[in-house]
Amino acid sequence: MKKLLLLLLFAGGSVFGQTYPAKPVKLIVSYPPGGSSDLMARVFGAKLAEMWGQQVVVENKPGAAGSIGTDYAAKQPPDGYSFMIANLGPIAVNPLLSNVPYNVEKDFAPVSLISTGPNVLVVRSDAEFRSLGEIIAHARANPGKLNYGTSGPGSVSHLSSEMLKNIARVQAVEVPYKGGVLAVQDLLGNQIHFIFSDTLPAMQHIRAGKLRALCITGAEAFALLPELAPCQAAAPGLVAVNWWGVLMPAGTPRSIVARFHGDTVKTLADPDVKKKFADLGVEAVSSTPEQFAAFIRAEMDKYGKLIKEANIKVNP
Repeated sequence: MKKLLLLLLFAGGSVFGQTYPAKPVKLIVSYPPGGSSDLMARVFGAKLAEMWGQQVVVENKPGAAGSIGTDYAAKQPPDGYSFMIANLGPIAVNPLLSNVPYNVEKDFAPVSLISTGPNVLVVRSDAEFRSLGEIIAHARANPGKLNYGTSGPGSVSHLSSEMLKNIARVQAVEVPYKGGVLAVQDLLGNQIHFIFSDTLPAMQHIRAGKLRALCITGAEAFALLPELAPCQAAAPGLVAVNWWGVLMPAGTPRSIVARFHGDTVKTLADPDVKKKFADLGVEAVSSTPEQFAAFIRAEMDKYGKLIKEANIKVNP
């Protein structure tokens, strides 16, 4: 009888594993609709929904440079029915710049990296600047007269701009936004002079001739914009690459995290997902949960050093 009960118990566990998820799953995005994180999440979520036969509901929770959505994600029940698309700013940098209401290592279970990609330095097509070198020269001749947009504290646009000021020893004024799309809109409206933008919100305007791309923040050439040199050619050391990954609330059962990881790897290997990610200006990648956790720690160390050396502060 005991053997029969054990067999039934294991069988039940196996059925649970096979039927997960048994209801819609919430996908939390800590930025506004229409941006890189949001569109990437929708591509990723749609493929998971197709695989699972369950709806994946995208919920946007923007604000505080991604910290509001990240805190919201941390407070979800650890039952496997919520996850977030996390990225550099709110995960690795915001905790170094301000007192965020979450602890990444304690509040989340890492699943996998899903993509990486550089930012692109852009100005209006009618701007006088045709290179990063010209922006640096103008800023030196006119201290504090140039302003630039960022996606908020901790974003690659913010970090790249701070790197530029620190490396080139120039002064310029930050104008923070809740997302890169909003910053690009104000650049088009001539409210700011330049921005290190995610490729996605800038690409359509670059192709339409409304924006001029000057360089990329990656260490090497980028396939989507092969004609552009890395920004570090004009400002040695200016390298900041964005990344995105999947986190679940801490306490989520290991069996569910393992199942989710396996499905994530399959999704990211799908040719359609790879192409759609490339269209968004990023490369689809994956990692083990342990590799992702180590990667986050390394990023925090890297940017912690930058923040200290450059004395980066969050604007009040």
